Amino acid sequence: MEEIVIFHTNDIHSHLENWPKIRRYLLGQKEKYKQLGKTVLTVDLGDFIDRWHPLTEATDGHANIELLNQINYDAVTIGNNEGVGNSKEQLNHLYDHRNFDVILGNLFDIETGQAPDWASSYKIIETKEKTKIGLVALTAPFPLTYNPNGWDSRSTNEILPQLIREVQPKCDILVLMSHLGIDEDIKIANEFPEINVLLGSHTHHLFKYGEKINATQLSAAGKFGYYIGEVHLTIDKGEIIHSEAKAISTAELPALPADQNEINNYISLGHQLLQAKKIAKIPQPLFVDLNDREPLIVTTLKALREKGQTEAAILNNGLFLSDIPNGLVDADQLHQTLPHPMHLIRVTLPGSELIRMLKEMEKNRHYLRKFPITGMGFRGKVFGELYYDGIAYDKKKKQVLWQDQPINLTRNYTFTTVDHFMFIPFFPTIELAGKVEFIFPEFIRTVLGNYLSEHYPIL
Repeated sequence: MEEIVIFHTNDIHSHLENWPKIRRYLLGQKEKYKQLGKTVLTVDLGDFIDRWHPLTEATDGHANIELLNQINYDAVTIGNNEGVGNSKEQLNHLYDHRNFDVILGNLFDIETGQAPDWASSYKIIETKEKTKIGLVALTAPFPLTYNPNGWDSRSTNEILPQLIREVQPKCDILVLMSHLGIDEDIKIANEFPEINVLLGSHTHHLFKYGEKINATQLSAAGKFGYYIGEVHLTIDKGEIIHSEAKAISTAELPALPADQNEINNYISLGHQLLQAKKIAKIPQPLFVDLNDREPLIVTTLKALREKGQTEAAILNNGLFLSDIPNGLVDADQLHQTLPHPMHLIRVTLPGSELIRMLKEMEKNRHYLRKFPITGMGFRGKVFGELYYDGIAYDKKKKQVLWQDQPINLTRNYTFTTVDHFMFIPFFPTIELAGKVEFIFPEFIRTVLGNYLSEHYPIL
């Protein structure tokens, strides 16, 4: 008889307020179980980094990798925050100083068609009892955003069957590290009985006591480090005779006085590093309030038009979380007002569809003004007020104007906005009728920073 314990973390999203407890638990339990003669594996399922955190932003995620190194993980995979939240160059260097293996089976360089050299498609771990554990990993494929970033992210159906054929003959137990989401996990567990253990993430679902589909043991640990996943396997002659899983609540783990200091230091160091990056010198403050003399959204819309090379741009002022005072502007101020990992999109619509989209926006305007939104890249509180530049809506005549002129129904019109407008359900015309081009790799704050740097340089 042999006992194997697999710990997993996932979707921490740079919520480092739980990291001291997670680290202490993992290191302590690993040592405890090893002393009892058990085999212990630790893996992370991706979205460990998120650029809302100033330290992640300031170090391009390298500070997060240093934290992962503290655990000596056996394997880590990526989530969309690593894959799309970084430029191709940043992702290619994210793991330069890791002390763990990165496992990833469904991401390829568009230019070469090859898998990145920082990742392996699988890993085999042999226990003291000669049981071979095969680790494979897949991340959520988002062609719309991965492709313009230089990556080909392939689907489960394209990759998993051949991966199983390659790895299963080499191992006794096959473990899938999934950053695919609960629906895809359930589908996989039903269609691929070869997978013995499926560790799930991406949709932030929680299986507090594990789940089983046929003979596949599923485990999932929520989000933000609120839980730590733990799977126990009893093995007899290379076969699982018993399995169970649970999620450990970090809120119930003991805190030490030094924890809060450590958490605060991550934040303050991030702010310090970002404050050191001076970007521009502006003559007047830029305000979140639309009624102020220099609304921040107006300048940002100009930046979008310039970056997208369009005559019009659209944004919502709920994106902007803080004013920017006059004088020197640094990266910390931009990050605080626009913490969202949002890219720009260039949208082209025929005149008739542009009118439809504006009517969708006007219909939803009052509803969205105080509507709270979470996820899909949004890191603010409420959607806020819609604001147009280059487009206008005459409420009395119920007429859409482009550069103060009536819309030509058959002409194509192109405007710039953020990708969030395509992902939320309120303006379906963008996705259904628009030709959408994603502009990579800059986030909206970077676009604003570049605009300010060019128009208000530090002399």
